[in-house]
Amino acid sequence: MQYLILSDIHGNLEALDAVLAAEPEATRGRVVVLGDLVGYGADPNAVIDRVRGLDAVAIRGNHDKVVCGLAPLSGFNAAARTAAEWTREALTPAALDYLTSLPAGPYDVDEQLAICHGAPFDEDAYLFDERDVHRAFRAIHRPLCLFGHTHVPVAWSCDPHGVDLCSPGDRTETSIALKTGVRYLVNPGSVGQPRDGDPRAAYARVDTEAGTLVLRRVAYAVHEAQQKILSAGLPAALAMRLARGR
Repeated sequence: MQYLILSDIHGNLEALDAVLAAEPEATRGRVVVLGDLVGYGADPNAVIDRVRGLDAVAIRGNHDKVVCGLAPLSGFNAAARTAAEWTREALTPAALDYLTSLPAGPYDVDEQLAICHGAPFDEDAYLFDERDVHRAFRAIHRPLCLFGHTHVPVAWSCDPHGVDLCSPGDRTETSIALKTGVRYLVNPGSVGQPRDGDPRAAYARVDTEAGTLVLRRVAYAVHEAQQKILSAGLPAALAMRLARGR
């Protein structure tokens, strides 16, 4: 089965549309979204409409929960709180209902693939250090687990010899062969707000039958997304960071 993997779109319609344009419908396979459809960006309704139109498999992220009132604002910094409050007011009833209905991760997509937003042991946890990665591998029950939340593309593999790290760096495309008997924990990076110093939208493609995973980057109209954020009266820092990929 082929999958197009999207995470952390954060209301950035320009970035989402650039990814979809780079992956033609005839070959993209099933779309999977790892949470945080909204927050930060100025197009939450349009992003949700796109995702719904794709008939995507989607789970919720922490920003989705806060916007829906399923988690408190207290854990957010000032800019994130402002964006969440603005988004809550901007959402149509239909978009809010869809966002509220999204399930928590981890979620088993098929016999090979599981997804979560933060970590398989806690949907809001950040996976950064090796200790948490080991804990995550103990919690997953599929050969491949995809996660988001950190906005940084990365891949770990786990076999009887230990855990290995694969970082894609600044390459446009990084291919990973999914070997039998090896488990993988992979973050495709963020579509709408990358934080690895590369402003291009990040995503992944997976083919579970061929045993391949590709981390990809695509440029998008950053200036247009920035202008929408500023015109909406959202914090300027949310616009400026898009150009820096931070």
